[in-house]
Amino acid sequence: MSVLVTGGAGYIGSNAVEQLLAAGGQVVTLDNLSTGYREALSPQAHFIEGDIHDGALLRRIFADHDIDTVMHFAAFIVVSESCADPRKYIDNNVIGALSVLDAMIDSKVPNFILSSTAAVYGDPESVPLTEDMPKRPKNPYGLTKRMIEQTLEWYGEAYGLNYCLLRYFNAAGASATYGEAHVPETHLIPNILMAADGERDCITVFGDDYDTPDGTCVRDYIHVIDLAQAHIRAMQYLRNGGASEAFNLGNSVGHSNLEVIKAVERVSGKTVPLEFGERRPGDADRLVASSGKARAMLGWEPARGDIDVIVGDAWNWRKNHPGGYSRKPE
Repeated sequence: MSVLVTGGAGYIGSNAVEQLLAAGGQVVTLDNLSTGYREALSPQAHFIEGDIHDGALLRRIFADHDIDTVMHFAAFIVVSESCADPRKYIDNNVIGALSVLDAMIDSKVPNFILSSTAAVYGDPESVPLTEDMPKRPKNPYGLTKRMIEQTLEWYGEAYGLNYCLLRYFNAAGASATYGEAHVPETHLIPNILMAADGERDCITVFGDDYDTPDGTCVRDYIHVIDLAQAHIRAMQYLRNGGASEAFNLGNSVGHSNLEVIKAVERVSGKTVPLEFGERRPGDADRLVASSGKARAMLGWEPARGDIDVIVGDAWNWRKNHPGGYSRKPE
């Protein structure tokens, strides 16, 4: 059986494809290249350029490639953009995902793995976060992911669709081949790396008066290869008859903004120029995952949890890919 990876030319999707192929999987990727890169497409996977809204195309893919599992990464992810243009996020992250689900049901494709997010929780009541905590997303991005999670609950009941909801915390790091190159780049680690390498003047730390040891926000960073491995474990779990579930994916260890900056300085041997800015609305003091459920039920264990390993892999990728990929998204 084959796996369809939507958004396979993106950051996490490309790493998932790489790990699936290394495990001997048969992989088809679908991407419209609106934010992904041709260079991030593995030549070993069968690539189809197209859009998740195209139901007829999806049904042809399912008919032609003996697919039993969809890993769905084709979503927009920038929180600030989702607040400025929620219609764009509803159209792609909700309506686009529904197009995939409807084609799966019509084609009798049984297993769906959702690239979800810790943003579905909103401001946590306590940390570490567990899967049963209240879901109160505070921005349209998190809302769109929660809407699909809830849809899956009903689709599972009505149509027998099997699913895993994989709620990421902060994806980071890189493989030797595939790394992070968003336009614009909004994630902390690649922005710190760019400041260390002189690609930007400095890094701004938003707020230094949080209730944390050094006053800066604490987040849980998870290596992108560990994330990809969790998707493979989830696929195996569903193929073996596992019941539909939600899983948090993190290292269950938090690092502050200043600790991440220090890790970059250790790895790169360079001083990171920084400045402090005002707090950003909605930033929580701490967001740290409880990943015990994924460890127990999926047999998943993050192998690259050390912050210096995460930062080091991202640094090495950037040094070998100056400026990211050579071509901007089409």
